[in-house]
Amino acid sequence: MRLTKEQRTDIVKTFGTKFGKGPTDSGSAPVQVALLTHRINGLATHFAGNKHDYHSNRGLLKMIGQRKALLKYVQTKDETKYQSLIQDLGLRK
Repeated sequence: MRLTKEQRTDIVKTFGTKFGKGPTDSGSAPVQVALLTHRINGLATHFAGNKHDYHSNRGLLKMIGQRKALLKYVQTKDETKYQSLIQDLGLRK
């Protein structure tokens, strides 16, 4: 469910090089979207076995809202980068 240090650096390196300023760019919006998507997917497997975990569900909804806001920001800045990002992450749009 949590990201290990190796997973986090791998995601930052991959998306930072493709969408950001370099392999250590962890603050750009596309990298943040990728990190949130990975955390959201991890929580989806958690909820498969824990249907009544309502407190974690609230955190999941907050993460989804944050990702939605970041995606909207990326879309307004650069449409082609947005399309490429959602295709790489496998998000529907």
